[in-house]
Amino acid sequence: MAERRKDNKGRVLKENESQRKDGSYDYRWRTSDGKRHSVYASTLEELREKEQTVFKDKSDGIRTGAQKVNVNDIYDLWVQLKKGLKENTFQNYIYMYEQFVRDDLGQHKIATLKRSDIRRYYNHLIDERCLKITTVDNIHTVLHQVLDVAVEDGYLRNNISDNALKELKQSRNLFTEKRKALTVQEQDIFLDFLKNSNVYQHWYPIFALMIGTGLRVGETTGLNWNNVDFENNTININHTLVYFNHAKGGCYFGVNTPKTRAGERTVPMIESVKDALLKEKAYQEESGIACNVRIDGFKDFIFINRFGNAQHQGTLNKALRRIIRDCNQEILDKAKVNDQVILLPRFSCHTLRHTFTTRLCESGINIKVIQMVLGHADISTTLDIYADVTKDFKKAEMQTFEDFMNNKKDAI
Repeated sequence: MAERRKDNKGRVLKENESQRKDGSYDYRWRTSDGKRHSVYASTLEELREKEQTVFKDKSDGIRTGAQKVNVNDIYDLWVQLKKGLKENTFQNYIYMYEQFVRDDLGQHKIATLKRSDIRRYYNHLIDERCLKITTVDNIHTVLHQVLDVAVEDGYLRNNISDNALKELKQSRNLFTEKRKALTVQEQDIFLDFLKNSNVYQHWYPIFALMIGTGLRVGETTGLNWNNVDFENNTININHTLVYFNHAKGGCYFGVNTPKTRAGERTVPMIESVKDALLKEKAYQEESGIACNVRIDGFKDFIFINRFGNAQHQGTLNKALRRIIRDCNQEILDKAKVNDQVILLPRFSCHTLRHTFTTRLCESGINIKVIQMVLGHADISTTLDIYADVTKDFKKAEMQTFEDFMNNKKDAI
């Protein structure tokens, strides 16, 4: 029987273990593809700990070559495999990764990546790079998908970014505030200001339409005149306009189909919306403005700028900030000392969609009708909004009742 090999301390070495001339140790093995692999350690104890890791990796189906692969390698694989996303969504994912991950966490070896590394990275983004939680949320979305590929392909046992963002928000109390709709009074103040302002009245049609239909921004800016049926008072939604703003591809428009089949819908056109569209048509004719762009085969866009180009969300939100500022200043200028005034809160285009939804809920419209008009694919989305709105509405109504009862008591 052959004598077992020993190290320079007389300890018996296991199969595939050996001691090198410099006194360090190595363990060698072959994988099923015939390739040879080695791990090295300065002590026998350390080597055997590494051997246990190798055995566990083999048992769990972890790739042997994982030690040489970094997060960027898995991301490059994810880019090749990812299908089924809208082009603008996919480009946003790529932008977030390239801008914030590639030169940072992306260089980390996938095999040694730990949950604490993810936490540390997210804290770094907030503390050192001063990113908002919404931006970190977007980064987490793409990173989580990349690490899912690492799990599926045998580079990781589990996705170590699971719940990492939720834990970050909990530890820092960074949960996003619930989106609030404009009150009826705020809505009236906003629309009345636009109607009567020499500076901003050309913005009235687009914002009045958004408040009166609940259309998403891209659905609104993508509307063509042939989508509007003035005879039957309906608006047909079958596409959305997207604006790409990326360092590599530059700035350009594109037309997408709605995210879901429910997004393709016919929206009833109430009188205020019809009036707004007719105002827009008259304004363009009087000003000599005409649409001069064709985007992915679509033309005759309703809402255009003074150069005849399509509008996009960034321009609309900037306009809203100026409108809110000047509207509030006008209110304050007209107010007398000690007057209780109502000012417009800061809000975005999406707030107008939420405002429309709130008015529908307050008016008691059937929940299925609300779902259809808004283009929600999942009724639970509509129900969540409905529950929030009705809860706040009931609370306000009960406060009105309590005030009424208190006033009656004082009168007695």
